[in-house]
Amino acid sequence: MKKTILLLATYISALQGQFDLYPVEDFFGGGIGYSPMYIAMDSIPAKSNLQGLGLDTKGFADPFVLHGGEGFAHMTGKWRIGGYAGVGASKISTVPTVKLYDSSGDTIDLKAADGSLVPSIEGKITISLGAATIEHVMPVFQDLEISAGVLMGLGRISVSVNQRTGTALWDSTFTSAYGTIDSTGTWYYEVSDVDQGVSGGFSVKPMPGVLSDVSGVFFNFQPYVAIKWQLLDRIGLRISVGFNKGTIGQGNWKLNGGNYIADSQPYSLQGVAFRTMLYLGL
Repeated sequence: MKKTILLLATYISALQGQFDLYPVEDFFGGGIGYSPMYIAMDSIPAKSNLQGLGLDTKGFADPFVLHGGEGFAHMTGKWRIGGYAGVGASKISTVPTVKLYDSSGDTIDLKAADGSLVPSIEGKITISLGAATIEHVMPVFQDLEISAGVLMGLGRISVSVNQRTGTALWDSTFTSAYGTIDSTGTWYYEVSDVDQGVSGGFSVKPMPGVLSDVSGVFFNFQPYVAIKWQLLDRIGLRISVGFNKGTIGQGNWKLNGGNYIADSQPYSLQGVAFRTMLYLGL
């Protein structure tokens, strides 16, 4: 029994030596560092529309990652302010099968080994966010603290669809653009008239494409709880978990950065948000 009490006393003394209690008086300092944000979005904007184009929306990143930076500074007492800025993007694509048909109902597959006639569709979601933070610090030990705060600011989300022909295919990437190549490395390509072939030259027709981009701006609100651990004198780790909420109202989406789309649907960028930050500072 005496040995057990002695061991407990030794462990407690060791812990006290490792983590001094935080001083009662006000504390100062700040830090800055790389801070990726992971958002588990409840829904994808224009999900049914993207699926209607043959895109598998499950291919978007989940959780969605914003790469950015964060900074913080103590103000007075146990209050701290800061800022965050980040941007992230995720895309999916597909090469659909194309069938030709006529008025009689006959169909035939459109095939082009070089990919010159094969269409492709690419969907992309981009989110950017800039916000300020304010939080109340609850020190645990000198190098460890817990804080509760809120992140507030403006965000922008865009959904773009790029449709084009002339898809780059893997096999055609490593084939001659002019014709066949013999064993000596000589290139051969066919023209309608040899005498006119040299003067007429060889040209590649431009491939038509259609790019549609819809975007909306929203006010972002994210309450969170954070843990900050000072690893070394000037290096620390900060982890925060919260719930993100930002809403784009009905009719507030813009097409290609121009006119508003009157019948656009509302959307809420919401879900559990997780941030990690390796910072330099106190």
